[in-house]
Amino acid sequence: MKIYKLGEDILREKCVPVAPEEIDDSMRKLLEEMFKTMESANGVGLAAPQVGIAKRFFVIVADDGVRRVFINPEITGTSDDAVDYEEGCLSIPGEYENIKRPSKVSVSALNEHGKRFFLENADGLLARVIQHEYDHLDGILYIDKGDPQFKEATVTKFKKRAENAAKKAAKKAAKERSLAAKIADKSARKGNA
Repeated sequence: MKIYKLGEDILREKCVPVAPEEIDDSMRKLLEEMFKTMESANGVGLAAPQVGIAKRFFVIVADDGVRRVFINPEITGTSDDAVDYEEGCLSIPGEYENIKRPSKVSVSALNEHGKRFFLENADGLLARVIQHEYDHLDGILYIDKGDPQFKEATVTKFKKRAENAAKKAAKKAAKERSLAAKIADKSARKGNA
């Protein structure tokens, strides 16, 4: 699966809830693909908008090694105390920043079979990842919660990367068109000979 990067519109969309009838075998297959994509990219969480789907769900494998699916999650409570932790994101590769978040979180969600579950006072990395992925569902990235200068520099860096990639793709397409035109011209001359 393609992981969408900073600057792509879908990462800023507010996602819509998943309808109960959508939680079926095809969705479970999609969730499995998300786990594979996340794990091959060495991530601990992946939200639907990061793979181009504007729906409210994400997958997580935190430091306890448990695969968790959260469909239509709702954060029902957070602790008063907050902790700093260095965060990164598969949609913003290579960039890390300390972000302050509540140390504990309680959440209600549906699992991959459409069954409601509650996770009370999750803490540590699990709490961090739940909050990070939950933000994705509202179009919020971790860089929105940190130092504004870091955010500005990161956005600029990714904008330049996207511009350079577009220029490269345009050059490649022009070369391919030129080559195709030469081949067509050569074939036409051969046919007239």
